[in-house]
Amino acid sequence: MSQSSTFIDGFDNVTFVDGVVRLDLITVAPGAPNTQPVATKVGAVAMPIQGFLRATDQLNQVIAKMVEQGILKRNEPASVEAPMVEAPAK
Repeated sequence: MSQSSTFIDGFDNVTFVDGVVRLDLITVAPGAPNTQPVATKVGAVAMPIQGFLRATDQLNQVIAKMVEQGILKRNEPASVEAPMVEAPAK
């Protein structure tokens, strides 16, 4: 089986339909001067709930390691939402 890599800047249009989580993959490029950046869909991922939960757990483990290594710093949550993480100031 051949493998390929796709660079993405993030997700857009995350939906849950019929037991499947669907995420559009996007890249972001600068817009024209004095305009907002432009997001372009470059692919999509669809996975069952259990696969989505495993992926979320794996991503949270990577974030925890980056916090432990000082790459990221946890912010105190302002509300009940999940805590935000930011890169430390340089």
